[in-house]
Amino acid sequence: MSSAMPFDPAFLKAHRFAPSSQSYAAKDVMLYALGLGLGARPTDRDHLQFVYERDLVALPTMAVVLAHPGFWAGDPALGIDSARMLHGEQGLTIHAPIPISGRVRGESRIVDIIDRGPDKGAMLYYVREVFDDESGLHLATVRQTLVCRGNGAVADPIRTPPPPHPMPDRAPDIVAEVQTLPQMALLYRLSGDLNPLHADPAVAARGGFASPILHGLATFGVAGLAVLEHVCGFDANRLRAFDARFSAPLFPGETLRIELWTDGATVSVRVLSAGRGKTVLDNGRADVVIA
Repeated sequence: MSSAMPFDPAFLKAHRFAPSSQSYAAKDVMLYALGLGLGARPTDRDHLQFVYERDLVALPTMAVVLAHPGFWAGDPALGIDSARMLHGEQGLTIHAPIPISGRVRGESRIVDIIDRGPDKGAMLYYVREVFDDESGLHLATVRQTLVCRGNGAVADPIRTPPPPHPMPDRAPDIVAEVQTLPQMALLYRLSGDLNPLHADPAVAARGGFASPILHGLATFGVAGLAVLEHVCGFDANRLRAFDARFSAPLFPGETLRIELWTDGATVSVRVLSAGRGKTVLDNGRADVVIA
């Protein structure tokens, strides 16, 4: 096993990931959609297109779970304090429709590290390009920001991270409430993230939570689904990009209040826990095709 190394931005940015690959089938496309709550309206054609094999369509946000290299940040050779690391931001750009089955390849890299000092740690920016392995078609660019709270005051000069997408200073144009399923995390984890924090009450308790929390990427997917439904008319080809920040954990079974602001081809997104009044996803920006 590799020995622990210091957190070195130059070393991290030069790190070469081995290509990752994944084969998947139509049932995986349906399982991902079911994990986001689709199928709650089982006779609605808008829902059925994502969960029924006849004329099946893959949700564009499924790209975030495809060809993932695994928990690479836990490799001690990279020097990341993964126990104190947080998933701060998630982004996605869709270049082509996600096939309903096939084999995909992921090419990953660390594109930047911003040191915020010893008290705030560092921001690590990771990108994965997803390709259809047979045709070579570029399907998606997946972006992730990791907040490395245990890594700061390194060699790079202290910098300020880029500002988030500004939220409009007006009431939302669209408000939707979504009731999440109590078993949502148990369903969503079957799309690849088997972290016991989302399933095991004992593990959640050790992390300081009253019960297992929902995957941040599940919240991200539900927010993207709201844009798809309320702005894109459930047309998967009209959602081209989506970026957002994670603000707080969400518990399966909670009701979400999803707020959308539409400004031409730009949709601003915020998600709150309706019961707690807590923002769980903020500064969201979706780019859509105007019908």
